[in-house]
Order: sequence, then structure tokens, then C-alpha cells
Amino acid sequence: MAGISPQDMTAKVGETLGSSEWITVDQDMINKFADATGDHQFIHIDEEKAKLTPFGGTIAHGFLTLSLFPLMSAKSDMPRVEGVKMGVNYGGNKVRFLAPVRAGKRVRGHFKLLELTEKRPGQWQQTLEFTVEIESEDKPALMAEWISQFFV
Repeated sequence: MAGISPQDMTAKVGETLGSSEWITVDQDMINKFADATGDHQFIHIDEEKAKLTPFGGTIAHGFLTLSLFPLMSAKSDMPRVEGVKMGVNYGGNKVRFLAPVRAGKRVRGHFKLLELTEKRPGQWQQTLEFTVEIESEDKPALMAEWISQFFV
């Protein structure tokens, strides 16, 4: 995919930029996230106990779903700003966990550009609306306004 200049990208503010490929959130991914974060609550890792909850089985951590942002972004059809030397997370304005992602489900991200401004020469700050869709479900897993900066 050809690159786009940061200046041309500013014309896309308010537009949906693209969607990611589907990603399977399996029990192995959930277990590894539990180990990495120390969050071993039974609803995430104990398949037998989790069956007795309203979820009917294990679910992904909300923060695991949020942490898929970089992977989904990389596996998306969004336009790429040309000449980026480095990108960093800056933070979030809003994050809402709306529905659980059950183990074995597939999810994909949708990205809408809310804001893009040049903070200093060559340093750009963007705010994206990031929505995670769960395959075959009406309600998204999460919606977030995520802020990042990139340097050209």
C-alpha cells in the first residue's frame, strides 16, 4: 500500500480509515496474558469454574482486548503515513469494555480518525476511535479513543 503524507491524512479526519483482519482470541492467548500481567482470576483461566458463570466459559481480559490495538492496526487496511521514524502511545481519552470476548472467538478492529495535529515540526498526534467487533455478535467488545504520536 502506498504511503500518504501527514498533511494529506489530516483531510481524513472524521472518516473511518479501515478495519483489521480477524484475530482469534484462544485460551492459550488468554493464559499467556494472565501470566504476563499476574491477573489469574478464574473467569479467564479456569474453564470448569468459568462454565458456572453467566459467561458460560472463560473470557479474555479487557486489557488483553485493548492490547490487541497494535496488532490490529498492523493487520489493517488503513492508509500508512509515509516516512514515520517512530511511533509512541500517548494515552486514551475513553476506554469502555462493552461485551466479553469468550475464548475461541474472533475479533477485528475498526479505526476512525478523530483528530490529527502537528505538535512540533515532524511530531504528529492522532486520536483514533478504536472499536473491537466480536464475530457474530451485535455488541462490540470495546470502544476507545486512543492517542498516539508519530515522528516523521
